[in-house]
Amino acid sequence: MADKKYISKMFDDIAEKYDFMNHFLSFGVDKFWRKQLVKELRRYHPKKILDVATGTGDSAIILLQTDAEQIIGVDISKKMLAKGKEKIKKKRLTHKIELRHCDGESLEFQNNTFDAVNVSFGVRNFENLDKGLSEIYQAVKPNGIATILEFSMPENSIIKQIYSIYFFYILPLIGRFFSRNKYAYKYLPQSVKAFPKSKQFMQHLQDAGFRQTRHIPLTFGIAEIYIGIK
Repeated sequence: MADKKYISKMFDDIAEKYDFMNHFLSFGVDKFWRKQLVKELRRYHPKKILDVATGTGDSAIILLQTDAEQIIGVDISKKMLAKGKEKIKKKRLTHKIELRHCDGESLEFQNNTFDAVNVSFGVRNFENLDKGLSEIYQAVKPNGIATILEFSMPENSIIKQIYSIYFFYILPLIGRFFSRNKYAYKYLPQSVKAFPKSKQFMQHLQDAGFRQTRHIPLTFGIAEIYIGIK
């Protein structure tokens, strides 16, 4: 998996353009994916949620739609968190959302603290995937839920071919132009390609201790929601 220091610096470098690039490069579909995530989480009525790799806080903000009472977002990029804190303050949500600088693979919380732990587009950046999933498992209360929204490679050959052309050739060029970082949006498709396939990743969840694991393909399999119960 990815080197932690490299990931932290890379996200610091693109923090200013991160939100714009997310929506622009996904044609706004990422908003639909997050809504589907909220729909799944609502069924479990979580009151306290941990959002790992929260970035600029977009997922933490939308997770309020689950009717959670408290959301704590953590990330290793200080600049991404700074942008997130500005956003949350402007939206007057500081009484509901707290952002902290914290490594997702070394969570600074007591075991069995959260009703739900979520990671949106961050698990593939873990330096040690199994350690990160183990930390998530420990943070969730018994019978609590872990949700992971992550990019995936489509299985349909035609969709995969079209997607690959955009993802591996067009997206890095656009990303480099807007973000002025020639590595960040080249890293994105490489990290998705290297990420375990659906069944393999669910095995990682099960190895971490999660049960009732399942996954929900989104938009022809371009993204997936993974779910596990402690």
